[in-house]
Amino acid sequence: MQNTAGWRGVIDRYRDQLPVSDATPVVTLLEGNTPLVRVPDFVKAIAGEFDLYLKYEGVNPTCSFKDRGMTLAVSKAKERGAQVVVCASTGNTSAAAAAYAARAGMQCVVLIPEGNIALGKLAQSLMYGAQTLQIQGNFDQALDIVRGLGETKGVEVVNSINPVRIEGQKTAAFEVCDALGDAPDFHFLPVGNAGNITAYWKGYQQYEEAAKSDTLPRMMGFQAAGAAPIVGGDPVTNPETVASAIRIGNPASWQGAKAAVQFSGGKIDKVTDEQIVSAYKQLASSEGVFVEPASAAALAGIIKVSAAGGIDEGSIVVATMTGHGLKDPDSAVTYANSEAKVVPVDLEAVKTAMGL
Repeated sequence: MQNTAGWRGVIDRYRDQLPVSDATPVVTLLEGNTPLVRVPDFVKAIAGEFDLYLKYEGVNPTCSFKDRGMTLAVSKAKERGAQVVVCASTGNTSAAAAAYAARAGMQCVVLIPEGNIALGKLAQSLMYGAQTLQIQGNFDQALDIVRGLGETKGVEVVNSINPVRIEGQKTAAFEVCDALGDAPDFHFLPVGNAGNITAYWKGYQQYEEAAKSDTLPRMMGFQAAGAAPIVGGDPVTNPETVASAIRIGNPASWQGAKAAVQFSGGKIDKVTDEQIVSAYKQLASSEGVFVEPASAAALAGIIKVSAAGGIDEGSIVVATMTGHGLKDPDSAVTYANSEAKVVPVDLEAVKTAMGL
């Protein structure tokens, strides 16, 4: 993590590595510079013998990694004279697009699957003033419509099919290398639309080429079992998973993700919802780090690979925690290890409830 003094966002920090010029109007909410949190108790609990660091993207301005790509996407849209930005979203993209459009003074339209978006994310797009349209279908169908809208003059698509989104998201890999002094041995990520694993791999490659790091990590992506098109080799018509952010059946960056794992010696695999929920709860209770369920797909992947002996002793492992746990409060309340009990306004009653 960089020194926060004077931090002005990822475009300012990594300008020489990004497709911007002096003519680009920088639209920023001071995204990036997120912490790399070491979690030894989590590793101990799964009987691992490696160092695990979490790139905690939940502390970005809209509480997810999407802000990195959106600062660049909206800045370039404004530079090109677009009046409207549009996106399809399972939640985090819509929140980021709405916030950065508001910052830029631009109109934003977001298409989300009806009934399949976490309330924390829906609240954000509404509060930031985006026109929010609930499509009676899934994310992939919404993205098809957005692709069509992108043909309209003055409208800019800010999904990760827009290449500058990937350019912005790759800055997280730069920050990991800056913090560790080199790339890790493994990097684990959840995979939904697959833009993030594509972006990280691009960032790691670019930093090595610039002699700012010496090595490259093995990229390890994990999909939910009910939404695992890359693992299965075919699109999933009706993807289902508790991890709503990766409930995607036909990833836009499918080929980029495959290339990342192929050339890094990594893999894309799947984990069950039960494994995701278990890791989700375990991280919060053992380390005090609260993430959205999709993030826990990466943790469940670490548990799976570690149990199979796939992580060497002493390895440096990084996992991206894509969004904050408060993005999906309903899941937190549903899967928490306890519930809020009601007790009388009485000291003895409170003591009894505490077991004292």
